[in-house]
Amino acid sequence: MLTELSISNFALIDQLEVNFSNGMTSITGETGAGKSILLGGLALVLGKRADLSTLKDKSRKCFIDATFSISAYGLQDFFHSVDLDYEAITTVRREIVPSGKSRAFINDTPVTLDVLQQLGERLIDVHSQHQTMSLVQEDYQLDVLDALAKNAIPLKEYSAVLKTYKAITRKIDSLSTEKKALEEERDYNRFLLDELNAAPLTENSMEDMESEIQELSSVEELEENLTKALQIIEEEQMGVAVQLNEVRASLQKVAGISERYEQLSSRVESLRIELTDVSSELSNAQEMVEANPSRLEMLNGQLQLLNDLLKKHHVQSLAELVERRNQLEQKVIQTENLEEDLQSLVKEQKGLIVQLDTLSQKLSENRQKAIPVFMDQMEKILSLLGMPNARFNLTLIASDDYLSHGKEKLDFTFSANQGSDFGSLKKVASGGELSRIMLSIKAILSQFKTLPTIIFDEIDTGVSGEVAYKIADIMHHMGKYMQVMTITHLPQVAAKGAHHFKVFKETRDGSTFTQLKKLQSQERIEEVAQMLAGDALSDTALQHAKELLN
Repeated sequence: MLTELSISNFALIDQLEVNFSNGMTSITGETGAGKSILLGGLALVLGKRADLSTLKDKSRKCFIDATFSISAYGLQDFFHSVDLDYEAITTVRREIVPSGKSRAFINDTPVTLDVLQQLGERLIDVHSQHQTMSLVQEDYQLDVLDALAKNAIPLKEYSAVLKTYKAITRKIDSLSTEKKALEEERDYNRFLLDELNAAPLTENSMEDMESEIQELSSVEELEENLTKALQIIEEEQMGVAVQLNEVRASLQKVAGISERYEQLSSRVESLRIELTDVSSELSNAQEMVEANPSRLEMLNGQLQLLNDLLKKHHVQSLAELVERRNQLEQKVIQTENLEEDLQSLVKEQKGLIVQLDTLSQKLSENRQKAIPVFMDQMEKILSLLGMPNARFNLTLIASDDYLSHGKEKLDFTFSANQGSDFGSLKKVASGGELSRIMLSIKAILSQFKTLPTIIFDEIDTGVSGEVAYKIADIMHHMGKYMQVMTITHLPQVAAKGAHHFKVFKETRDGSTFTQLKKLQSQERIEEVAQMLAGDALSDTALQHAKELLN
């Protein structure tokens, strides 16, 4: 509930500080005294857009602070969702600077107007004859019915399951789309993968092929030059090996003369050994040289295949080609695994559907039981409010879709007069009728759920006599369960308030100011008497006022 309100430099208000209590509070005052300014200040602190016209003194800031006790409202999740620390006593602050810019704070933390508005909707409900549009909305009508049906717990369970169901459904749709796209290219990916798997993609394979191709392409040249080299080394009369042996023999004869000749003899011996090894290698190489046209053709084909694959996949090396092959393997595997994932999700979705159907059925059964109770209470209250022939017809219509409130819609129709056809509230109810219907609904709701502070802004305009007393009784009864504020011109309504404030104007130093004062016992008597009889406070008016207040 609203516990404190402080307004500075707003419209005709210079400085105003007031404390409010639970129960029903009456706010009265002459026309033009500034009751709408008070509402304007509240609207501003709860997120209404501001401009310079709201500043009384355009050289100073405008401050509006409102303190609320919110422990009964269950707003912890909301505070968490907007990243704010929850406090049972919450202060909302709005500042407007002379430049026209404004700032908003919740518990001293800066917030956007959107967050402020969201919180404001949960803290104060301003209700006037011009603010009944929510009444004609199906979601609001279902909220009302669910409150009477005590559907809070199953509705919370349903909402949680529905959230999971929607997430699973979105994932199924996404995977189905992905699967379809992958299936369309699966055959081509498989072809590319098979082609790469068939290719010799081992490390250095291209270099090995190119080397072997070079040898196979040079068989004649190799044969000719290897034979010639062997002949030069091994020729019996003048071969390099024969002559080196002669050099070796000559040096061995003088090796003992000095260390110098012994070293020369050793070096020649090393040459002889190396030449013998080279001759053996040449002989082996000569034996291995063999023309193999089929092998050469095969290698050329494989090398051409690898070059074609490099071009086809727009890569520069075999390593990149191997990476491409691995990517294709993953795509093929992914396509095959998607079906399993989809089947698992569909199975989970079916389980959620069973839960949703069960909870929807429970919600519907509770609503069916609550409908006659709701209609009976509404019709009784409206009869007291001067609408004795008001009738309602509430019908639950099954839906194939899972909606936010269950698996059904509500057809809410109304007839104000005997013999009149039933129709939607929007079409057949007048503004005054909608106002009284809304009052009746709020009166019923206040017994079943914690409602935000409700402000009735002159909804009793045009009402008199016995109906005024009934409106006052209903508001007074609502005050037992919640904080109710009513701005009224009717003494019958004003007298029912547990607390009474008067809005008035005063002039100081040539300037007009709006003030708000809490009336004490005698002041209340005089205020109600003035509402009854005007400025002349006759004994009869005072006595009548006392009777109303008692």
